[in-house]
Amino acid sequence: AWLVDDQRHLDGRKDVLSWQSDVLTEDVTVSGDIIAKLYASTTGSDSDWVVKLIDVYPSEYPADPKMADYQLMVASEIFRGRYRKSFEKAEAIKPNKVLDYTVDMRGNDHTFKKGHRIMVQIHSTWFPLYDRNPQKFVPNIFRATEADFQPATQRIYRSEKYPTHISVSVPR
Repeated sequence: AWLVDDQRHLDGRKDVLSWQSDVLTEDVTVSGDIIAKLYASTTGSDSDWVVKLIDVYPSEYPADPKMADYQLMVASEIFRGRYRKSFEKAEAIKPNKVLDYTVDMRGNDHTFKKGHRIMVQIHSTWFPLYDRNPQKFVPNIFRATEADFQPATQRIYRSEKYPTHISVSVPR
């Protein structure tokens, strides 16, 4: 059921970035690959990046009142930073360096209905769905000891120089 769980439990958390559109004045259909391009840094030497595309239902939803304000995850993916250059060879991340990450959320077909909003969330853990990242590069994350786990600060950049964005196809 986690694929359709309401994502509101992440609202307001300091470790979750959320952006949302204004209320849609017409239906918007996305079709095809959904790709997130992140420009990010971490104070650690490894990090996970979780990106979600979410359909936010209206505050008043007469068709099914319990769905008012519901946040339906439409597409999502987790990307382990150690594989930024290659899935065959893990590599430590240089702490505090802004790097680009491509997060492929695969193909999707979804219509965001008039009156809804489009939201993007980014965070760096999806535990217990995915194992915890120690935030420190270790040769095998499944053999990380408790001493390997450390706090880290992740930052997402959005500027002309670092244009973090989501690419979707909107057929006409």
